[in-house]
Amino acid sequence: DPVRVLTLPLQAQQAMGRMEEFVFKVWEGRWRVIPYDVLPDWLKDNDFLLHGHRPPMPSFRACFRSIFRLHTETGNIWTHLIGFLFFLVLGIGYMFSPNMNYVAPIQERVVFGTFFLGATLCLCFSWLFHTVYCHSERVSRTFSKLDYSGITLLIVGSFVPWLYYSFYCSPQPQLIYLVIVCVLGITAITVSQSDHFATPQYRAVRAGVFLGLGLSGLVPTLHFLLAEGPGRAASAGQIGWLFLMALLYILGAALYAARVPERFFPGKCDIWFNSHQIFHVLVVAAAGVHLHGVSQLQAFRLGGGGCREEAAPLRVARE
Repeated sequence: DPVRVLTLPLQAQQAMGRMEEFVFKVWEGRWRVIPYDVLPDWLKDNDFLLHGHRPPMPSFRACFRSIFRLHTETGNIWTHLIGFLFFLVLGIGYMFSPNMNYVAPIQERVVFGTFFLGATLCLCFSWLFHTVYCHSERVSRTFSKLDYSGITLLIVGSFVPWLYYSFYCSPQPQLIYLVIVCVLGITAITVSQSDHFATPQYRAVRAGVFLGLGLSGLVPTLHFLLAEGPGRAASAGQIGWLFLMALLYILGAALYAARVPERFFPGKCDIWFNSHQIFHVLVVAAAGVHLHGVSQLQAFRLGGGGCREEAAPLRVARE
C-alpha cells in the first residue's frame, strides 16, 4: 500500500520525537551538581568553588527550573532577581505616582527614569546570565556580554540624577559631565563585547574597567566640593551618600576580583557567601543608597534649595 509506505517514516519520526521528549524530561528532572574539576573549560570560572556546580544543560527550560535548586549560582540568581523586582516596582512608583512632586516634571522624570532603567536592566541581565550560564558556550558568552553591559548602564544611570541635581545651577558643566560619562559608558560597553573580556584570566581587568568608570565621578565630585564648599556639598550635593555608594561598589569589586572569602576557605563557600554573591548584595545596597541620596537631592531642590547666583537651570514648565 503506497499510503502505508509513506506514513511509516512519519510515524517513526513522531515516535522518536516522543521518546526524545520523554528522555529529555527525565534528564531535566534528575541532573545532579558536579565538582569543579569535571566542568568543561567554558564553565570553569572560580577554582575556589570546589563542588555544587550545574552540569551543561542545553535546555532553557532546565536552566530556569534550576533556579529552585541549590547550586553555586543559586545565590547569584536570587540576589539580583529580587533586586530587579524591587527596583522595577519602585521605579514604576516613582515614575507614575501622582503624589510625586517635581520642579520640572518632564526633565526630572527622565532623570529618575534613566537611573531606574539602568538599575533594572543591570539586575535583569545579571540574573538571566547566571540562570542560563550553563546552557552552552555560545549562550553563556552572549549573556555575559549583556551582563557586563548592564553593569555599565547602572553606573551611567546612577551618574545622571546626581549630575543633574548637583550641577542644577550650572548647566554648562552639567552638560559636559553628562556627555563625558555617556562616552565613557559607550567605551566600556564596547570593550566588554570582546570574547576575551569574559574569561577568568580577565577578572581583574573586568573589575578595573567598571571601577575606573565609577571612579571617573571623582572629577565632578571634586569640582562640586571646590565650587560649593564642604558644608553646602553635604546638603546640596548629598556627598555623604555618594561616598557611601562608592565605598560599597569599591568593596564589592575588590572582593570579586580577589575572590574573597572563598580564596581562604576553598570548598566552604560553594553555595553561600562567596565573593560573587557578596558583590551582588553590595551592588543592590549601593543602588539603594544612591537612590536615597538623589531623592534627598530632589527634595532639597523642591524645598527651595535653589541657586545662589542668577545662573538658572533650563527648566520645563510645571505640568
